[in-house]
Amino acid sequence: MRILSGIQPSGRLHLGNYFGMMKPALELQEKGECFLFIANFHALTSVSNPSVLRSYTLEVALDFLACGLDPRRTVFFKQSDVPEVCELTWYLSCVTSMGLLERCHSYKDKVDKGITPNHGLFAYPVLMAADILAYQSDVVPVGKDQKQHLEVARDIAIRFNSQYGEAFVIPEPYIQEATAVVPGIDGQKMSKSYGNTIEIFGDEKTTRKRMMGIVTDSTPMEAPKDPDKSIVFALYSLFATAEEREAMAARYRAGGMGYGEAKKTLFEKYWAHFEPFRRRRAELAADPAEVERILKEGAARARAEACRTLQRVRSLVGVD
Repeated sequence: MRILSGIQPSGRLHLGNYFGMMKPALELQEKGECFLFIANFHALTSVSNPSVLRSYTLEVALDFLACGLDPRRTVFFKQSDVPEVCELTWYLSCVTSMGLLERCHSYKDKVDKGITPNHGLFAYPVLMAADILAYQSDVVPVGKDQKQHLEVARDIAIRFNSQYGEAFVIPEPYIQEATAVVPGIDGQKMSKSYGNTIEIFGDEKTTRKRMMGIVTDSTPMEAPKDPDKSIVFALYSLFATAEEREAMAARYRAGGMGYGEAKKTLFEKYWAHFEPFRRRRAELAADPAEVERILKEGAARARAEACRTLQRVRSLVGVD
């Protein structure tokens, strides 16, 4: 089974990225042949500073390798190192209806939020389809909010296969229903767009300050509190064992514990969880040539697959 995942280098990765995409993707290394790419072409729809894009791309590579990505089991690469996906995007564009793209909620949502529309943003799902189909991916892990993009990729693949002949595996979604939405410090979904994130590898002082600033209600320290309505408890639960969650919930309900104490406990849990990853990341950051070697080696393996797919596609459409 071939599994494909990708992530944009559009900012520093945070706990929402870790629990929503990174940790599940790393766990899939045990279940099949994984392809994981840093989607720097996609990031161009939101990052226009070249130095920033390069920096974020390296940061994402360091974060994944530090958190346990094994390049022997996962083909890890930058999207831009496989230019074949751009050529494939054109072939797929020629069988993609305007109506299909106009129905994509992600484009409409971003325009509604004030992002200036452009062709890259509009045609984003076609490039995503090329990313998936180039490697003949069987399974694509997606969140509920991205399921539509995979459905678009499936639709495009079916149309191409119907019009020209069998070229692509039709990918299936892998949706982890149990993955909860990670709340940000304001209670909304944690997102760079909302500025409410807690970075995976933020420095100690800044991260502690952000956690102490998590929004809470005005319930007095001595009064009982509902853990199910607490952002602090929701974040703590991501790190804690079942027994630790029950113990913390009991303290909430009993009263006598202030939110400040709960936030300090959350920070300690978070800091201890990522301690071995921080050490590994520091080692990798001191050897950027090794990180680049891993990405180049992954790109070579990815290009070999993409070239096989493209050779078949070129023959089918008549441009070989």
